[in-house]
Amino acid sequence: MKCTVVVDNSVPISTRRPFRGEHGFSLLIEVASAKILLDTGQSEIVLHNLKLLGVQPNDLDAIALSHGHYDHTGGLAFLLQHRHKPIPVYAHPDIFQNHHSVNEGKRRYIGIPHTQEELSELGAQWNLTAAPREIVPGLMFSGQIPRRTDYETGDAKLVIAAEAGCDCQDPILDDAALYYSCRDGLAVIGGCAHSGLVNTVEYGLKLTANTQLAGWIGGTHLGPAPKPQQAKTLCRLAEYAPRLVAASHCTGFAMMAELQRRFGERFIPGFIGQVIQVD
Repeated sequence: MKCTVVVDNSVPISTRRPFRGEHGFSLLIEVASAKILLDTGQSEIVLHNLKLLGVQPNDLDAIALSHGHYDHTGGLAFLLQHRHKPIPVYAHPDIFQNHHSVNEGKRRYIGIPHTQEELSELGAQWNLTAAPREIVPGLMFSGQIPRRTDYETGDAKLVIAAEAGCDCQDPILDDAALYYSCRDGLAVIGGCAHSGLVNTVEYGLKLTANTQLAGWIGGTHLGPAPKPQQAKTLCRLAEYAPRLVAASHCTGFAMMAELQRRFGERFIPGFIGQVIQVD
């Protein structure tokens, strides 16, 4: 399996290609002779960066959405508009939930910027499932991830706008991941890991009957997490002894530096254009 970061918050200074960065995430996965895109960033930048990688929208065989936040789904309409045929889109049934954030007392909508009907008209063939589902041989969409740990409590600034006018913390039940069984165990590919990195890994190991975590690829949401959660997650991740940790997006600079310190050469900064090979 070959993974290439298409959209991320950061562009490496070493690249010779004029990639464009934004607050968002998208990952191209090439496996079983198929091209799968996990998430789409928040804008048309996904088209720009895919072109620099030599990939056209029509080359994609399927799209998977890790959850319904704008920075992971906003580029979907642009991709669909530049295709000549419909495409399967895998997501949780709650992906169009009324996702908001609250900052300094101000509520802001951060959900998908288009309706399901609008995206369907553009060619999205929805595969909405809370249960695990195979996208291509070897690559599984997780569906809803059980929350088991007592320290991965979610982000209090992310809320559901209630009809009564009060907000409650958004559990983001639509948060999902991709699982790939390889020679060294299980590779877990996450968008933001709102379910918790450890919860996501544990569910994947159980679901696939693997005993070893081969690697983590994608966002971790450790950046905004409370310090006790950061510490416990990093400790548990070290116990898994993965062959690689390729962290992106919501991991944040401080946590990426800590991952580099703990995992050394096994750590890969998941910036735009970075290729991660999992065999």
